[in-house]
Amino acid sequence: MESGELMKPRIAIFDFGCCEGCQLQIVNLEEELLDLVGLVDVVSWREATTGHSDEYDIAIVEGSITREAEMERLKGIRQNAKVLVALGACAHIGGVNCLKNFFEIDEVLEYVYGEDAKHFDSIPTRPLSAVVPVDYAVPGCPIDRKEFVEVVKALLLGKKPPIPNYPVCVECRTKGNVCVFDKGMTCLGPVTRAGCGAICPTYGNSCEGCRGLVDDPNLDSHKEVLQEHGLTVEQMLNSFRMFDGYMEVAK
Repeated sequence: MESGELMKPRIAIFDFGCCEGCQLQIVNLEEELLDLVGLVDVVSWREATTGHSDEYDIAIVEGSITREAEMERLKGIRQNAKVLVALGACAHIGGVNCLKNFFEIDEVLEYVYGEDAKHFDSIPTRPLSAVVPVDYAVPGCPIDRKEFVEVVKALLLGKKPPIPNYPVCVECRTKGNVCVFDKGMTCLGPVTRAGCGAICPTYGNSCEGCRGLVDDPNLDSHKEVLQEHGLTVEQMLNSFRMFDGYMEVAK
């Protein structure tokens, strides 16, 4: 390195129990990814590079923890990283993998692997934050790739990433959407973190809470909405299981 040349921040990207769809969103940045890579040194990323280094400043981790050995691996990553970012719903809140937590583990293993179940190990699924401290998260299933860019840029500038802390309902109103409840459907938008552009309600679906809860959800207001439409809290809790099941089991 020439005298006076500054080292680029070193970034490593890892994955645990997931579909790797959030990493694919990063790859889908295409030309914008080249600009971003020019600002950092990607030292490890199994999906896109062949090299590997245990010396990095920022660890970006996708996936939830589903095996005992993964806990130790994650702790090693945390020890090496100055900043750890949970990438996507699985890493952030546990994601769809937590659905297995509502069954006996032996039952799940037998269902998936049949007579070969004895060769596999599994533990109740948990988000990264249940094992190690997590500094920031990029929510969603999958993540919004533009939001990912903004998060990385903020980290490089030493700033707190600009993740919204208001509900999806705000974005629905901004877009002029008809409330999903008024269509006879259920929705987690009143308590789910915005930032997705209310993409699911905008295209005729309900919000399923993949971005997790806002920090201070207005639960009383949500209950009032449910009562107005003849729904119970228990029915909505079942809806939370799709992405945020760990929250319910961990209580």
